[in-house]
Amino acid sequence: MGISILTTFVCYYFNIVYYVDLTLLSIAIVFPLVFTIRGSFRRREKALEHLSKFRSALKTVHYFINSTNQLPEESKKEMSDILVQISDKTMEHLGSNNQNTKDLDLIINKVHTFTQVNDANISTKLRDRIFRFMKDLHESLENLHAINTHRTPISLKAYCKLFIYIFPFIYAPTIISEVGQDNAPVITYFVVVLTEFILISLYNIQDQLEFPFDDDGLDDIKLDAFKLDR
Repeated sequence: MGISILTTFVCYYFNIVYYVDLTLLSIAIVFPLVFTIRGSFRRREKALEHLSKFRSALKTVHYFINSTNQLPEESKKEMSDILVQISDKTMEHLGSNNQNTKDLDLIINKVHTFTQVNDANISTKLRDRIFRFMKDLHESLENLHAINTHRTPISLKAYCKLFIYIFPFIYAPTIISEVGQDNAPVITYFVVVLTEFILISLYNIQDQLEFPFDDDGLDDIKLDAFKLDR
């Protein structure tokens, strides 16, 4: 915003006036911004879908374990605690934007270890059901990790940001030409500042949607709502 005001002042002071077709600027800035916002929004919607599938798989495994009469109550509680750990660790992992999944993988592997230790008390049918839903859980986690790690190409974001900062230097003389130097400069200041405000706001919206798990924006995903024991 400061660059917009300063640029407009310099253009008036040094009488810098020319006309540039603004269609070129819309292609250079608005189109890439809309493209990145749409991409970020789609990733957010995909993340919600995978989070729902993740919690559904956890709850189903929890129901399977607690519905069998062959396991003692201590073993059922142990498995329930493991599932809660998986849930809490996953939300912590996503919220911290951590790219290392080693700790999370170790906790998930406890499910396999549990089935091996309690092999005598878990029927083949129950084991197959557990592993089938654990497959869904693994698939959801891998997708969530990919969404959290791979976002809008850095080069495209840098391109948009660069052109937003350059924009006032091209836009201000054009608006002065359109409005006319004899009219009140406040009109030119208003148009330039408002346009720059819209562009930087769109960029900030896109930047917030890039990190849907960090709880640092109005549209971020509420991870607590997807915990096993919410």
